[in-house]
Amino acid sequence: MKRSGSADMPLHYGYVPQWLAERMAKLGLAVVENIVLDYGKDEVLRRLSDPFWFQSLGAVMGMDWHSSGITTSVMGALKRAINPHSRELGIYICGGKGKHSKQTPAELMKISESTGLDGNYLVKCSKLSAKVDNTAIQDGFQLYTHNFILSDTGKWAVVQQGMSDASSTARRYHWHSEQLTSFVDDPHTSIYGKNTGLILNMADKQAGGSRNGVMQIAAENPETMIREIGKLVMPNHHEVKAKDVDLKRLGAVLWLAHEKQPADFEELLLLQGLGPRTLQSLALVSEVIHGTPSRFKDPARFSFAHGGKDGHPFPVPVNVYDETIGTLQNAVYKAKMGLSEKNEAIKRLHKIAENAEKDFTPNANFDQVIAKEREDSWKYGGRTVMGKAKPPTQQQLKLF
Repeated sequence: MKRSGSADMPLHYGYVPQWLAERMAKLGLAVVENIVLDYGKDEVLRRLSDPFWFQSLGAVMGMDWHSSGITTSVMGALKRAINPHSRELGIYICGGKGKHSKQTPAELMKISESTGLDGNYLVKCSKLSAKVDNTAIQDGFQLYTHNFILSDTGKWAVVQQGMSDASSTARRYHWHSEQLTSFVDDPHTSIYGKNTGLILNMADKQAGGSRNGVMQIAAENPETMIREIGKLVMPNHHEVKAKDVDLKRLGAVLWLAHEKQPADFEELLLLQGLGPRTLQSLALVSEVIHGTPSRFKDPARFSFAHGGKDGHPFPVPVNVYDETIGTLQNAVYKAKMGLSEKNEAIKRLHKIAENAEKDFTPNANFDQVIAKEREDSWKYGGRTVMGKAKPPTQQQLKLF
């Protein structure tokens, strides 16, 4: 089995307000339905096993773009939204945070009864993936959340997260069953994090001798070299900065949405009626659904779809969020009825923005873009955990 990557994030505490949690669940379901519709259920597992894509999904959902809360909030939203539709989608999500992680074996056995899958084997995979990251890999992070996602084909993914009190960071681990060979003989494609000294990795291929004499070797605290592939380390600063974003890619999306009208593109005629701000969000959501892996190296860019609950880069535009969800839901509904035109238009949307990047030179001031979003936030029903956005005062307008 190849462990597909890990991500380090600043440790954040707090909660997701109900108004955002409900929308995250609806958007998450719409995104998954679109992926299943166009690429199949097993593609959902592959996407979830990619730490960059996962972070981008959390950002487009309106979560704090770089914090540890993305993991528990996104998986919680997906579990609530997807499990009622598991038979239709062929996807099941088990586990969760704290006590909910301990319910994973029972949930897997129940699913196996209805699908005919080998429940005992799935429980073993769940437990071993947790043991490897929590015990065999002693990197200072203790697991506190574990989600096991599987399809009715028997393939699975794991998204789990550990906490380090010493560094006040969380580390997320992603697993994918597609190339299962061994849990204890070099199962990882990468383990990456800030250097905290010697790390004991008893799952490394070179540690075969160490495993045979584990009691003696563990006492000697051996150092293991770890390959740096698939690394994602999120910065400590809370605000979104220009250095966190591919400005050429973001600029092309803003250009498409706010300067070039959809009527100029034959491919977008079916999306007429959407305002420029919703088109901006939909273009980024379209990329999360249809983009290739290379498109997710700057997850912060996706926070420009629906902002963040903490106000970075700007408050969540609730009205835009709802229109994005409605457009995706409508496209899925019509596609199921054999009318796929709108779904195809959404699929092409991210390609139009991507093509625009080829000859695009970003000239907008990054800070001015964020300032404008904050100034207009009240128009779009902007909200944060601190309350609703209000129109700027005359004094504030002078600053803009």
